[in-house]
Amino acid sequence: MKEKTATRNLGNIGWNTSGLYVACGLLMASILILDLYIPLGVAMGVAYISAVLLSLWSPYNKVTMLIAAVCSIFVIVAFVCKPEVIEMWKVIFNRVISLLAIWVTALLGLQRKAAEQKREKSLREREMALEEVRILRGLLPICASCKKIRNDQGSWVQIEEYIRDHSEAEFSHGICQECAKKLYPEFCKE
Repeated sequence: MKEKTATRNLGNIGWNTSGLYVACGLLMASILILDLYIPLGVAMGVAYISAVLLSLWSPYNKVTMLIAAVCSIFVIVAFVCKPEVIEMWKVIFNRVISLLAIWVTALLGLQRKAAEQKREKSLREREMALEEVRILRGLLPICASCKKIRNDQGSWVQIEEYIRDHSEAEFSHGICQECAKKLYPEFCKE
């Protein structure tokens, strides 16, 4: 099965999904390396938000959730791999805030992405509907006697034919009560 390569524009740069995944992976790895070398009291885990935000450019929502999960694991791994400090409660608090920030960013980003997709879909549907609508505008030269309309070529055509050719309207014929009384008085009762 061939993997679909979706393209998104980031400003002037065209990114395909595999390049995006590599960029997210390199960003997460570099943040992990920095996190391992920086002292434990610094809230370095919040930097993983940049990888989550970058993953939102993927056409697949599961990628963003996966990146958020990997970032969370890296936050915990960096915490476990470092030596303990005197005020451990501050370190734990920083890591919990980092985890919370990662997941809030992922969920809000996905929610916004869904809203944008819904808006784009409704705009496309609206544009398609406007393309299908044909509207008659302007003055129509109509005969006062037979009610024929003069078309663009100068010939006179039945009103039904003109409207059918210049709009999406179709006609079904019937007889109003006044005409029925005039044409078929024997069938009409007063």
